[in-house]
Amino acid sequence: MSSALLVSTGVISLAEIGDKTQLLAFLLATRFKKPVPIIIGITLATLINHGLAGVLGAWITANISPETLRWVLGISFLAMAAWTLIPDKIENEETQLATKLGVFGATFVTFFLAEMGDKTQIATVAMSAHYADVVMVVAGTTLGMLIADVPAVFAGDKLSQKIPMKLVHSIAAGMFALLGLATLLGLGSNFGF
Repeated sequence: MSSALLVSTGVISLAEIGDKTQLLAFLLATRFKKPVPIIIGITLATLINHGLAGVLGAWITANISPETLRWVLGISFLAMAAWTLIPDKIENEETQLATKLGVFGATFVTFFLAEMGDKTQIATVAMSAHYADVVMVVAGTTLGMLIADVPAVFAGDKLSQKIPMKLVHSIAAGMFALLGLATLLGLGSNFGF
């Protein structure tokens, strides 16, 4: 299995826990109680959003010198480590659209918009530039989102109260920091990431 797929899946599944889109999944599940259209909406919105982010990462790789890219990516991963430690909150306005578009439409639109500029989208850009394998990175980041968000859809708030959020965020931050340091030191290829 590809390192790009494994690392992207692991990092994003941990970074997504407690993220605003996971909170959005909880909220939509509580409000609509229809898991299938919510999960389909999450999947499609994530594929499109992260697909665009992956293409941007590939463009960056093709247009920035390897030395500059190494520094940009290393610093980006370290910034992602710090950002992961900051808890997200969900804005209630993001779910107001739901009443007009139905469950699938509301999930698709709100997830797509909530992911714009979100740490998981920015991480997708960075990992796509790092690995130069858009398909595996987008598959991994989408899988990571689903690993974190599908249980949220089914278990709702009960699950979130039992997960040690600070520990999970610390592990995700540690993974981003490791990626950042390895990239800055030029060690990434030696460790398979």
